[in-house]
Amino acid sequence: MPTFIALLNWTDQGVRNYKDTAKRAEAFGAAVQKLGAELVDIYWTVGAYDLVAVVEAPDDETATAALLQLGGVGNVRTSTLRAFDREEMEGIIAKAAG
Repeated sequence: MPTFIALLNWTDQGVRNYKDTAKRAEAFGAAVQKLGAELVDIYWTVGAYDLVAVVEAPDDETATAALLQLGGVGNVRTSTLRAFDREEMEGIIAKAAG
């Protein structure tokens, strides 16, 4: 399944409710699963982003739906990256090389 890296920053609401962040992460994992995707892992970070989530989804649309649901709750804003594993990258290189 394609992998997506979501870089998250807390909103003012999210910071006010920081004590619930682990429970919110668990709820996000359950919501993602209902869409047919998987929350592979989530990390709380220090620096430019407050959290980093790794999500596997069958397609871009499913990943986007999951992250829209997450953002719609109002606790975080997301920036999402499509990530390619080694095998996928080798296929991309082969395609580019002709």
